[in-house]
Amino acid sequence: MKRFIVLAAAVLLLASGSLLAQDSRNYTEGSVTAVTAVRTHDGQFENYMRYLGDQYKRVMDAQKEAENILDYQIFATIPRSPDDPDIYLTVTYANMAAFDGMQDRMDPVSRRVSGESLDQSERSYGERGEMRRILGTELIRQQILR
Repeated sequence: MKRFIVLAAAVLLLASGSLLAQDSRNYTEGSVTAVTAVRTHDGQFENYMRYLGDQYKRVMDAQKEAENILDYQIFATIPRSPDDPDIYLTVTYANMAAFDGMQDRMDPVSRRVSGESLDQSERSYGERGEMRRILGTELIRQQILR
């Protein structure tokens, strides 16, 4: 009888563990990527790509070296309509917590690399409006299956 009770308890314990396992998610949350959709103005694609290949690249490489970002990429696409992007810029961060205090970490790196003050940087951003229009940015999060 004692053996039966121990066996029954073991079966119940295994069954409850199985139920708990079914209640958990089969994935973990991974990195977060900001995806920015950009539409260059007519005749400005190459000019904007030159900017991306120069100052943008230097700043992003420095941010990566400072471990503020994991990676960045640039994608060109063929727009389906005049309101669609022709470039996507992606910046990948370790997780959502990376956004806490992000400006305090990233601004000094950007200033050091670009040599621009915050005011100059904002003016430069406005001047790039001559080359392109930002259509929007969305955050996407990687889901890592277990």
